[in-house]
Amino acid sequence: MKTELVTTLKRKATDIIDSLQIEREPVLITQHGKPAAYLVDVDTFEATQTRLSILEGIAVGEHAVREGRVTSQAEAKRRLSRWLA
Repeated sequence: MKTELVTTLKRKATDIIDSLQIEREPVLITQHGKPAAYLVDVDTFEATQTRLSILEGIAVGEHAVREGRVTSQAEAKRRLSRWLA
């Protein structure tokens, strides 16, 4: 992973973004010698958000199963038929 100073980002933003879009590798931005932010291309960011959304949905489902909040397939079909009809 590349690391850039925030001052370099200010001076060479266009070059860094061009490189980012080609290489698709996050860039760690440091400020005063400490990590401050990650810069990622749009496609990578959107894919990560989609993955997180899916994982959150799975976690909610697993939590419901642990709490016993489940229904049979027949009952689920019956409930959904009101919306799908």
